[in-house]
Amino acid sequence: MMKPTGSTEAVRIEDLDDAGLVEHARLRDPAAFWLIIKRHNQRLHRVARAVLNDDTEAEDVLQETYIHAFTHLAEFRAEARLSTWLTRIALNEALGRRRKRRPTVDVKAIEGMAAPFSAHKPDPEEAAALAEIRSLLERAVGGLPEPFRIVFVMRDVEEMSLEETAFLLALRPQTVSTRLYRARRLLREALGDKLATVFTDTFLFAGARCDRLAQSVLDRLEIRLVRKDTHPLNTATERT
Repeated sequence: MMKPTGSTEAVRIEDLDDAGLVEHARLRDPAAFWLIIKRHNQRLHRVARAVLNDDTEAEDVLQETYIHAFTHLAEFRAEARLSTWLTRIALNEALGRRRKRRPTVDVKAIEGMAAPFSAHKPDPEEAAALAEIRSLLERAVGGLPEPFRIVFVMRDVEEMSLEETAFLLALRPQTVSTRLYRARRLLREALGDKLATVFTDTFLFAGARCDRLAQSVLDRLEIRLVRKDTHPLNTATERT
């Protein structure tokens, strides 16, 4: 635990910002690794999936992203945002995988790929309606041309700023704005009056899937997280 200057009250690791978590991760604190993964899984999964249009490949990208990041923490500079650094790594990994594909690779059907683990528990009728909308949106987004799909997911789904999106994709802000406009227009044409403002609920990567990936990353790094009272952060020790 860390203590703030001039205070005797301990600061819980889960209350640290990303910079604080990085410092703990550099000391191979298992809880810091776990929290970094949990905080950034959603964004990285959405970005990787936007590039690859494949759920399984996107999950593989996440694992490789964290392995690379956690073994190169010395390269991370505090003046940059951790989320931006991780997103850049994930983008490079996803783009590299896409380049290795055959030019004629078939795009897999997106049906059944949504696996929402929302904390909100709607009634059965509402849940069915939301599932139908998500499926409709995910199919429509998956059908966008890749340059528009990536920008749309980063800007409208993940809600990244124009400047960060342009930086990560090495594009001019004007180009990002143009692609976003065209992506929205294509979606309106594809969905007509069925288009709904539920983009933030699409391509969810949370709950059990998020936990499973986090555990897989820690296993590959040979770090053991000891759980106590069902809370993963109460006690953590490193494998020797």
